[in-house]
Amino acid sequence: MHGFLNINKPQGLISFDVIRKLKKVFPRKTKLGHLGTLDPMAQGVLPIAIGEATKIIPYTEDENKEYIATMVLGGSSDTQDAWGQISYRPEVNVDLNNLKSIMLAYQGNIKQIPPMFSAVHHEGQRLYDLARQGIKVERTEREACIEEIELIKSDLELEYPQITFRVVCSRGTYIRTLCHDIGEKLGTGAFLSALLRSRAGTFKIEDAIRLDDILGGRIRLEEAILPIDYPLDKMPALLISPEQLIAVSHGNPIILDRLLPAGKTRIYSAEQELQAIANSEPQGSTTLVKPVRVFK
Repeated sequence: MHGFLNINKPQGLISFDVIRKLKKVFPRKTKLGHLGTLDPMAQGVLPIAIGEATKIIPYTEDENKEYIATMVLGGSSDTQDAWGQISYRPEVNVDLNNLKSIMLAYQGNIKQIPPMFSAVHHEGQRLYDLARQGIKVERTEREACIEEIELIKSDLELEYPQITFRVVCSRGTYIRTLCHDIGEKLGTGAFLSALLRSRAGTFKIEDAIRLDDILGGRIRLEEAILPIDYPLDKMPALLISPEQLIAVSHGNPIILDRLLPAGKTRIYSAEQELQAIANSEPQGSTTLVKPVRVFK
């Protein structure tokens, strides 16, 4: 059994909790992995790789993500979200135009300091393990990219205003840190109160299935599992002959008498089955195709 499940992760579970629960419905020793981590407070798209599809994971890491986030203005949280210790400010005044301007200023390449309550490693330990011990350490800034940021709803009349926005961003972007930083720029403080991942690369929330429906047998695995090449739709594809397939299946390169774009290429058999991922290297009027990952 090989392919992907597009799971709509509920609140309260870490990403590995989803893996642990799904192991109960798969044959023993089935390999499972997830694409992108979601915090316990977050819900939404969590793609699960099954069997040979776990080999696809490294080739999806550059895919962007889309989130719908809600932040509360007028407070600061030690975890930068609603599940932490929150300190509220006595008075909150927000100018909507100023808020929009600050949010848009974060569009593009930015730098973020990972929050203490995160899975980043520091000297062999997770930051959240150190944070729970009351230990705070210096963290190095990391680059991220906010491709799109869009204000969806603003409830400024509330005692502590709530802002809902959509953001499309690169892998490794911390949305709760984005909320915190916007609050600091605004002068009100802010923390993340709700987060939905609406898309992870090719996987969309409207196509996601509930974890309980899989665990409860209301959706059959055979109907829910997506093809092994589902996340690779943007990668060029190449159909090869049976003779070439023999070489590729043993990890050996082949030479094509035509030019292909440089970079990663999907290799398919005549039966339209994914056989390998390869590097294409144009050489004059030919292309050297070197397998980097072969599938059984």
